[in-house]
Amino acid sequence: MFTGKLPSTLGAFGLSAAISLSASLPIMVRADTAPTPATDATQYPKSWIDPDTGHRVTRLTDIPGTDSLYFNDCGFTPDGNEMVFTIRADFSSAVLDLRTMKSRVVVPGPVRTICLGRKTPTVFYVKMEGELQVLYSTNVDTGETRRIAPLPAPGPLYTVNADETLAVGTYVLGHPPSFGGRAGLPFPNTPQVDPLEQDLKKGTLMEQRLAARLPIVMYEIDLKTGTSKTLLTGTDWFNHAQFSPSDPSLLMYCHEGPWTLVDRIWSIHTDGTQNHLVHHRMLELERAGHEWWSRDGRAIWYQLGYPPGMGLNCLACEDVTTGARIWYSYGHDSSSIHHNISPDGTIFCGDGDKSNPWVVLCRVIPNPDRNTLGAHLVRTGTLKAERLVNMSKHNYLLEPNPMFTPDQKMIIFRSNMFGPTYVFGVEVARN
Repeated sequence: MFTGKLPSTLGAFGLSAAISLSASLPIMVRADTAPTPATDATQYPKSWIDPDTGHRVTRLTDIPGTDSLYFNDCGFTPDGNEMVFTIRADFSSAVLDLRTMKSRVVVPGPVRTICLGRKTPTVFYVKMEGELQVLYSTNVDTGETRRIAPLPAPGPLYTVNADETLAVGTYVLGHPPSFGGRAGLPFPNTPQVDPLEQDLKKGTLMEQRLAARLPIVMYEIDLKTGTSKTLLTGTDWFNHAQFSPSDPSLLMYCHEGPWTLVDRIWSIHTDGTQNHLVHHRMLELERAGHEWWSRDGRAIWYQLGYPPGMGLNCLACEDVTTGARIWYSYGHDSSSIHHNISPDGTIFCGDGDKSNPWVVLCRVIPNPDRNTLGAHLVRTGTLKAERLVNMSKHNYLLEPNPMFTPDQKMIIFRSNMFGPTYVFGVEVARN
């Protein structure tokens, strides 16, 4: 086991800076350091028709400082009726009933919410017991709670598989006990109000973390027995592990770092076989990332971009069974920090960015010429954007992280357009 000093390249990096690199889960803090809401939501509209788009927008949460999950985490119960969200005031886990629009706290904080189960209406989360991180689960309907297992070492837990038998996390060898974040580094308690907001020095910090080549372990926890075992080791920066929504034995993960410096997207089976690179870069400044699963688990989707001046940005995918590929090109009007796909796989959404501040719906226009499509060629098409929500008052240091509701009628996102962060939904159909 690695027990020596950590590489000196971390000297300028700093533990407190590490928390903002890839944090897509709320960070655990002790109750005495947790921020409290400054105001209620009555001063802000509950629902309105966006005058620029004609689509109805609804503020789904009433407590300031509430967040939906990261765009590629499972945030809905299997029946599609409830959605999990987090409350920053005490880092508790709550659910919203999408039928009644009423919410309730399920797990009092501070906890770090991982995801909802795909088989049962169960929220999985990590809480501190002294210096120990422990995985728990709670049924959101019955309240039945189970202490599953301590994590084998401090670090992030990412995902639970489709049949709720395994969870996967990572840790860096040689770090003392402490809280673990998405970046795989420990950090002390922090008064940071919003761990999901991006550090302005994120690019530099990510380069430094990548260059450190820290020894890292990806592990599995058996959710029935609580035992853990190593799945993968290396000095690449393993991050953003995501289980397939349908295959309990198939895991996607990334080699984290600036996208132009890494072959990022990988998949592996839980027995350690078929460690597969999904997209291999061919050009300097080529970039691929923000990967996610299709809802049926058949394809891995990701954003693909080529060097400036080539004018090509795509949503790309690989079919995990056949290896077939699709590239849907898009223009600036579809530019987004994250994209996502509808449950039926026919349309996409995006959360916009500073240069294109709109939540958008993206419809596929397939290439009409199928005569040239060979067995090993990439299928192509283009995306046509429809604006849904004007986000000009949103501060994009907070990533909105869009996701379709299971019934495909609404796109969920978080926003600070009013100042405090709330969870919103916009109806796909125009009013």
